[in-house]
Amino acid sequence: MSIKLADYLFTRLRQLGIRSIFGVPGDYNLHLLDFVQPSGLAWVGTCNELNAAYAADGYARTNGLSALITTFGVGELSAINGVAGAYAEKAPIIHIVGTPARATQDSRALVHHTLADGEFRRFADMASHVTVAQVDLKDPRLVPDQIDWVLREALIHNRPVYLEVPDDMVDVLVDASNLPSVICIPLAPVTGHEPVLLGRILERIYAATRPLILVDGESRCMDILGDIDRLVKTTDWPTWTTIFGKSLVNEQLPNVYGVYAGSLGDPQWKDYFDSADLIINMGPHYSDTNSQNFTTIPNPAVTITLANTYIQIDNDVYRDTHPSSILPQILRNIDSSRIPRVTGPAKSVKEVNQLKPSDSITQNDFYRIVNSLIREDDLVLTETGTAAHGGRNMVLPQNTRLFGPATWLSIGYMLPATLGATLAQRERTNNPESRAILFIGDGSLQMTVQEISTMIRENLNVVIIVINNEGYTIERAIHGRKQSYNDIAPWRHAQALGFFGADDKPARQNYFSAWTWGELDAALRDKRIQNGTGLRIIEVFMGREDVQGALLRLMEKQIADEY
Repeated sequence: MSIKLADYLFTRLRQLGIRSIFGVPGDYNLHLLDFVQPSGLAWVGTCNELNAAYAADGYARTNGLSALITTFGVGELSAINGVAGAYAEKAPIIHIVGTPARATQDSRALVHHTLADGEFRRFADMASHVTVAQVDLKDPRLVPDQIDWVLREALIHNRPVYLEVPDDMVDVLVDASNLPSVICIPLAPVTGHEPVLLGRILERIYAATRPLILVDGESRCMDILGDIDRLVKTTDWPTWTTIFGKSLVNEQLPNVYGVYAGSLGDPQWKDYFDSADLIINMGPHYSDTNSQNFTTIPNPAVTITLANTYIQIDNDVYRDTHPSSILPQILRNIDSSRIPRVTGPAKSVKEVNQLKPSDSITQNDFYRIVNSLIREDDLVLTETGTAAHGGRNMVLPQNTRLFGPATWLSIGYMLPATLGATLAQRERTNNPESRAILFIGDGSLQMTVQEISTMIRENLNVVIIVINNEGYTIERAIHGRKQSYNDIAPWRHAQALGFFGADDKPARQNYFSAWTWGELDAALRDKRIQNGTGLRIIEVFMGREDVQGALLRLMEKQIADEY
């Protein structure tokens, strides 16, 4: 049986659980786009390709896989920043690029969207650095196997892949005999050292006197979150996460402490961490921003590391044994009576300031107050900047996911990512009331604000909390406290909903502003925020130099250096 190439590709995407495709039309992908909706997929056109890539990233982190369609050259290069971020932080995006017809490429014609040099491989070369696999669908005989291979690579590596579809190949007939076979991740091979590995791990567990569990962000894409939850509950050992790992364990469990911040956090936590004789480290991601400038990386001499391609005990590395196979064995074979029962450090009790309704809102207390808004099953997204630092301190309800910046830190990412993540959550749960709460600064908002219109069009249930501190406060803390390059043009956020397409009455009713704690309390209690639907904005005004945590140290150093 034969099938058109576009139908084959989109059938495969549906089989893998994708229900929506993000992108922007361009003349080299228009014919391909004709097949999207007839195939049963929803087309989510964004305002530009960069935002489409960001949205696809958010969708992939929630759904497990996403798809993005751009046009050749100008479209794909606009998206490449977002694709690179997905590569850095493990979000598998299928980046489909509509390219010029084969005859056009073969003749080296000087057509538009090229560099006018007859060279059609330059953009694919660029993409090869931020994707794990690339295919150019030019031979109908090879197309089915090429598509299946590149999709499998995305699943195996949890990173973007790049797929070129020449304009004249869209409706070429290809063999459909592969379609009944499901594309899946191959099982890890049996290496023979599993019994030794299992024995060593159990021996270390039984012998521990000051153990802890550290959950990092790459656990999300390793299919081990359920096993991690069981291990945390079975051992009852003190458990922390990294910045990237926040929300991957149930923060309501009594032995789950929160984000480990080293010298920036609770001194008792650091003492326990530094003196631990066993650290079970899941899904490590050792970037500077995720490890508090490399200060929270566990001591390898006392650490069992479970990574995507290896397991390490002390200095011994066992390759090709995946955590998804060894963790279930540990849980099946562990003798509960031999698990050391330990008492971890005290949980941090932050001194609660007495807040007067007339007082100005400050970073130090804001996230504690707004924490009450978050409910079970919510998505919480914190943009790079003060929002990301504040969000780390929130205590989340069970089954609540938080997406925060870990390594790429592309300012403006979180608003389109909220679009993609919320859409995926609604599809995955079949719940039209699935809710996301986005914390974003006024500077970051200006980068990608257009996607508010797409959220309105898609009727997504999102609360956007805009932190208005008159510019790039995170940059002020790093350098240039008084420099004008960290300023931005002031916007009238009260008019955003109406400008981006909301009906006049809802646009007026769904905007709130807060300069004081009393005004913030009134906004958070309002039934439109608590139980409403659609897009709502709370604009919260804070000081230009009001920061906390690591940013506060940077700000104080700048001030000290000036005197």
